[in-house]
Amino acid sequence: MMELAVNEQALRAAIEPARGGSGSHRSEACRVRRLKRGAGAPFLKILVYFCTGITLFCILFMLGYILIKGIPYLRASLFSWNYTSENCSVVPALVNTLIMTLLSLLIAGPLGIGSAIYLVEYAKKGNRFVKIVRMTAETLTGIPSIIYGLFGMLLFVGYLKWGYSMMAGAATLSIMILPTIMRTTEEALLAVPTSFREGSFGLGAGKLRTIFRIVLPSAVPGILSGIILATGRVVGETAALIYTAGTVAQIPENLFGSGRTLAIHMYVLSSEGLHTGQAFATALVLLVMVGGINAVAGLVARRIGK
Repeated sequence: MMELAVNEQALRAAIEPARGGSGSHRSEACRVRRLKRGAGAPFLKILVYFCTGITLFCILFMLGYILIKGIPYLRASLFSWNYTSENCSVVPALVNTLIMTLLSLLIAGPLGIGSAIYLVEYAKKGNRFVKIVRMTAETLTGIPSIIYGLFGMLLFVGYLKWGYSMMAGAATLSIMILPTIMRTTEEALLAVPTSFREGSFGLGAGKLRTIFRIVLPSAVPGILSGIILATGRVVGETAALIYTAGTVAQIPENLFGSGRTLAIHMYVLSSEGLHTGQAFATALVLLVMVGGINAVAGLVARRIGK
């Protein structure tokens, strides 16, 4: 028995180095690979923090500068119903901005969402027409807004005889934001798992019912993100609206009357050089408006998501 135990120990001693050597070699190689992968991690982490700090500093500096310059001019006269050269009221521009935003979204929203539904749910995979539509939408997203303004002036103001009006401006902006809404909605629909559709079909639901009861509710956060981006572009647009909606500082009697938005109002005040403080106050009102719209949209998205 003693000899058997000694032989067994000798056999283990002879086998273990071979195992240990191969195992240690593998572990050493894995350790080297981990070191190589993690060699740049501290640098990238520092770079990310540095870029984040610069971004936050720029945002806070811009907000602080606008607050310091604009708060002293937030007076009661600035919120008068009618605009005059003395009070520089922002109320007509604020109302016109809301009207312009709603009109643009009412035109572009259904068209963009409907187009995305067709591209994702009905068009065949690998369809050349779908590729052309996507490429065109991405190209239109990068076109400068002044080009849209010139196009709207030629088509809506001149050819269709709408004149400088809210309707001409809304139609021009709807063309400008349509690619954004369509592409973001398409990506949101593609992100919905295929199992959701298969489960709905398995329970006997039709194509249309599956889209409106299963797919669209799941994609609402992404769709709202596109609408928020489009809203921000509409609210801050100036070049396209100067050529289509005009610069009249009053609330129009109908949709075919001319009116200026907050962005145009701020641009006109700053370009005149006589009411720079009121221009900063208008910028502050514009920031509050955009923040309120984003907050409401986020709240709606969370409610629907629940």
